[in-house]
Amino acid sequence: MDISLVLIAIVVIILIAIAAMYNSLIGRRNQVHNAESSVDVMLKKRHDLIPNLVETVKQYTNHEKEVLENITALRSKLISQPLDKSERNLLERELSKDLQQLSISVENYPDLKANENFLNLQYNLNEIESQISASRRAHNAAVLSYNNGLDKFPSNIIAGFFNFKREEFFDIIPSERANPNVKSLFDNE
Repeated sequence: MDISLVLIAIVVIILIAIAAMYNSLIGRRNQVHNAESSVDVMLKKRHDLIPNLVETVKQYTNHEKEVLENITALRSKLISQPLDKSERNLLERELSKDLQQLSISVENYPDLKANENFLNLQYNLNEIESQISASRRAHNAAVLSYNNGLDKFPSNIIAGFFNFKREEFFDIIPSERANPNVKSLFDNE
């Protein structure tokens, strides 16, 4: 009788441990999805701001037409098509690069730089870019915690049994890791 109670206690403890690990992995996966959703909200805010920014800049300059067209085209692709994570991240990086190029180009237009509407849009864009960066850091922290849960013993056994999949980090492409060539930005002047 004592052995059967011990065996029942061991089985109950094992089941409780399995349930705790499973629930922990579910919680971590939900944190990843929540963080990813926060990034999406910030990206939507940026997408909503872009048309106003483009129209304001168009009023002052014709020289930046190509950059403005790229920004508009990228925004259209991002909001009109369902994209997988890697495609969306690639397009978002291109959009960030073009927005940064536009900000640098604006330096050549003192009237535009002094325009109150443009200054407000630029301030909002900078604020949103900071929020996007913070959201991506929170996402990466959630992914790290989740992926660690998938890799560490004994939860890795539970993760494998229930077919949990690794999540991807928001990362930059290797070409963006290099220091920018500031001199080339001013060679056109």
